[in-house]
Order: sequence, then structure tokens, then C-alpha cells
Amino acid sequence: MCVCSRTKMVFFLMFIEIKASPAHSTAALIVDEPEETDPWDLPELKDAGVPWSALDTKGKVLRVLISVGKLILLLGFLYMFVCSLDILSSAFQLVGGKTAGDIFQDNEILSNPLAGLVIGVLVTLLYELLPSTSLCVSTVLTVQVAVPIIMGTNIGTSVTNTLVAMTQAGERNTFRRAFAGATVHDFFNWLSVLVLLPLEVASGYLFVVTKLITDSFEIQSGEAPDLLNVITDPLTESIIELDASVISGIATDDPEAKNKSLIKRWCQTFTNTTLMNVTVPGPENCTSPSLCWVDGNYTFTLKNVSQTYNIKKCTHLFVDVNLSDMAVGLILLALSLLVLCSCLILIVKLLNSMLKGQVAVVIKKVLNTNFPFPFGWVTGYIAILVGAGMTFIVQSSSVFTSAITPLVGIGVISIERAYPLCLGSNIGTTTTAILAAMASPGETLADALQIALVHFLFNISGIILWYPIPFTRVPIRLAKGLGNITGKYRWFAVVYIICCFFVLPLLIFALSLAGWKVLVGVGVPLLIMLIIIIVINILQKRKPGWLPAVLRSWDFLPLWAHSLAPCDKAVGVLIAKCCCCCKCCQAASDDQEDRAEQLENNKTTHTAVYDNHAMSVENEAEDGMKIELNILKMTTL
Repeated sequence: MCVCSRTKMVFFLMFIEIKASPAHSTAALIVDEPEETDPWDLPELKDAGVPWSALDTKGKVLRVLISVGKLILLLGFLYMFVCSLDILSSAFQLVGGKTAGDIFQDNEILSNPLAGLVIGVLVTLLYELLPSTSLCVSTVLTVQVAVPIIMGTNIGTSVTNTLVAMTQAGERNTFRRAFAGATVHDFFNWLSVLVLLPLEVASGYLFVVTKLITDSFEIQSGEAPDLLNVITDPLTESIIELDASVISGIATDDPEAKNKSLIKRWCQTFTNTTLMNVTVPGPENCTSPSLCWVDGNYTFTLKNVSQTYNIKKCTHLFVDVNLSDMAVGLILLALSLLVLCSCLILIVKLLNSMLKGQVAVVIKKVLNTNFPFPFGWVTGYIAILVGAGMTFIVQSSSVFTSAITPLVGIGVISIERAYPLCLGSNIGTTTTAILAAMASPGETLADALQIALVHFLFNISGIILWYPIPFTRVPIRLAKGLGNITGKYRWFAVVYIICCFFVLPLLIFALSLAGWKVLVGVGVPLLIMLIIIIVINILQKRKPGWLPAVLRSWDFLPLWAHSLAPCDKAVGVLIAKCCCCCKCCQAASDDQEDRAEQLENNKTTHTAVYDNHAMSVENEAEDGMKIELNILKMTTL
């Protein structure tokens, strides 16, 4: 039996054995582990080491040194993680080129709120750490047009921690908790948009309220604080430095910016402005009638002419590299993803080794315990403030939510506590945007501040909708439901990310470009069908007697229409085929190497024994006759 046939038989037997138990899916081909009674119970963090009291002096000193070393390594990996996110953002900007600036030029598309929402999602996916507020303000967009884009940026920023959760797919229950802890942020953003975007289109709620706020205060421009960037800039700017003014120049339709590279070459320049005589097409192009004169066929005027002198070159790695922006972006993209994933895996490993014993028990108790009655409700709001403060310090909600996702996975933070922390991170990132807007120049200060306040009010409104009353905390229930699905079918996490952040936004964008008639004709029936399915599912669980007998379960539908089991089976077969192909290819390669080695040995033996060429030829002929006789015997049998 060939290697491939044996491999197929092994996978077939494994498949039958796993399917014999209904508690397992074909995903158990990867990891077969027992299910907990309640997968959402936080695991017990036990200390398997020697107690502190049982250690001698040398052992205590060694344990302290090891703990300090692990803490230093953890901070180092966190630093590399934040820097790799910054490099990843630069890589996406280089790969995307000047696309964002071109998109923001087309105000006809952006006037459609749904198109603006999708553009906000997709542009934020490409420019994860680029302040969307400053990008909107630097263009010719009005505040009304920028409101849906700001909503889209809220959705786009939640993709990072969802990708971080994928690094914990090795253990089923850990992945269930981590993915639910990451996607609770996604569901909050999507549900907030579903409610507040139609409200904004109908009433202009966000625009009107923020306009009243900005008009009631006399605000002067200042300087935005740089907290985390002060630490990360020395490393990231030594690798790559981008010229952010190029995208802004394209968005404002500056023809010179279209031919410039995004890679910054000169870090120190000097601009000299002088009043010079310049030639203009006609008197109507003069700066003023008093500063205009005609000499024959030429018209002259006085105009300020600026000339920039390059003084000092940048010192990053790609300053003198003769590669296109796309090539540099792809190199940085591969390297930053490698560093990002490596840091995340090492951070999770370090946290697992550090958060043991009494330390883990104390941290877990402090983070997940509520205040005593009747002040238990205050705990969640304090968590919101903590999330806002930590996000303000790191100046990125993606960094903060990505940092707590592994903690949710290993069971240190419950999803009920992670939810208010994520809500606080949404507020923290808007306070950073408000401070950044206040550093805008005078002519754009009012618009910048209003757009930042729109972002702030949007998140506050979402918190009011989906947090204060316990039964309105729908994102937690949705995240747990998705966590249960991805815990059983881990491949579904990839499908969710692709559909939620790429396929669905692009579908909405295409329908919105086709016009309101097409959008309503396709979107409204789908929305009604989705609402009906949700209502039937709720009634099936809580009030099945209210439904006809047929609708009390989905068994009347084909299996693929109400279960992922057929897809899971197909994925299992695909994995088996891939493994079979890999093993067959490896076996064929090994066989070829063995044959080549045998031929080489035979050749060496023949050459050594038969120095006479005639004897060598005679021996080869005899070997050929023996082979023919063997073939005839086998044919006869």
C-alpha cells in the first residue's frame, strides 16, 4: 500500500472515531481536549512551584531575579509590540500609496452616508494608527460629510485586537474567551452605528450638538501632548519615516504631492520666502492693481515666492534605498507582522508563567470583584474610567484592547469586565483626538474640534445605549455566542474577520454607489429577513409554544442552512487532503533521493569492479536479461 493510501486510511479512521462522539467536531483533528462544564467560568490559576516559605535564601533571591527578568522581558515585548504596530501602519500607508487621498477628493461619493461609513472602515484598516480626525480636517470635507467616516473609523480600529485573538487558537477554551473578549468591541461599534447613523441622517443629532458646544466656547489653538510617541519614535523613526503631508496634499488636490514619495528623505529643511517680480498671464492674475504693470506682451506683479532648501537628511534605513513605495511597504509589512505575532506569542507565554499562584489570585480578584452592595454597579463605571485613562496614556485604543485580549484568554479578566474596559478605551482615544484637534491651525481649529467632539459624543451615546441597564448589554451576549461558535469551529474566526471587515463593507459600498433604489431594494428585504430570524430564534429558546410546530426548530431546513457541521466536515476533509498531499510529496521526494543514492552506489561499484570496458558492457547485458526474465515470470503469474 502506498504512503498516500495509508495516510488516507489513518485520517479516515480518525474521522470515524471523532464523529462517533457528538461532542466533537472535525476540528478535533488538530487538538483533542476535554470540554469544561461551563466554558465561561474563569479557570483556576494554581501555583505548581515551591511555596515561598519553603525556599532557602538562595532560592528566594533566584526567584526574585527570575521574576524581575520576566517583568523586564514583558515590558520589552510590549514595547516591540507597540513599535511593530506603528511600523505596520506605515507599511499599509506605503502599500496603499495615495489611495486614501484620492478617495477623500470625491465628495460626490462621500455625500452618501453609507459610502462614508465604509470608507471610514476601510481607510482605518489601512491607516490603523493615523489620526482619522486630522485626515478629515486636512481635506476639503465638511463636518456633516465627516460624521459617517468617524463612525467607520470606530469599527476599523477594532480589527487589531480581533487579529490578536487569533494567536491564541491553539487551546480551545482559551481561544473561546479571547475571541469573545476581542469581538465584544466589534459588536458594540456595529450596534452603535446601526442605531446612531440613521438617527444622524434623520436629525443631524451629532452635528447639531457638537456645533452648539464649539460655538459656545472661545478655544485657542495649542500643542497636543506626545506621551507614548516620545518613547517609540526613536526606534520607529530609525526604521522608516513618512511624509504625512503628501496624503493631505493629494486630498486637497495639490498637483505637486501626486509625484512625491511617501518616504521622507529630508528631516530638516529651510524655507525662504521673498517678494519677487513674477510673470502672470494677464492683469486679472495680479496680486493687486497697484502691484501690476505691463511691459509689451508681458504682465508682471509682485508675489511672495517660497523656496525650500534641504539641510539635513533623515537617518532611517530606507532613506537611500532606490525602491518604490510599494516594495518598501511590502518589506515592512512582512517584517512588522512577523515581529507583531512573535511578540504576542511571547507576551502570552510570559503572562502564563508570571500569573500563577497567589499573584494570579490577587490580580484576578481585584479585576473581577464588584464593590459590595449597594455599590456594585459603580465597579463597571470605574473600569470605564480605567480604560479611558490607560488609553489616553498609550494614545491608541488598539494597543490597549490588544493588550487585554490575551488576559481575557488566559482567564485573568472576565469578559464582563473586559467590556467596560473596551468602552473606556473608546472614550480615551477620543480625548486624545480632542487634544490633537486643539493643536490645529486657526483656520481649521473649529472644524477639527467639532469632528473630535463628534467622535467623543458618538462613543458616549453608544455607552448610554448598550451599558447602563444590564439587559441592554447585548454585545456581551453576542460575543459569547460567537465565542462558542469559534471555540467549536475555529476556522470560522477567519470567515468572521473577512466577512465583517472586508466583504460586508465592500458590499454596502457597492450597493450605495448603485443608488438609493438599489440599496433599499436589496438591503431592506435582507434586513427584514434578519430581524425575522432573530425573533424566531429568541422565541424558540424562551417561548416555543408561541410558534407553529414547524418553526419550533430549524430541522425543516437543509442541514447546511442551520448548522456549520457540513462546512466543518468539508474543512476537516480539506485538512486531511492537505496533510496527505504533503506526506505523499515528502515520501516521493524521499524515494527519489533513495533511488538516486542507490544508482550512485551501483555506478561506483560497477566502475570499481570492472576496470575493463568490455567486461562492464557484458555485465550490464546480463543484468538486462535477468530483469526481462523476471518481468516474464511476473506476467505469467
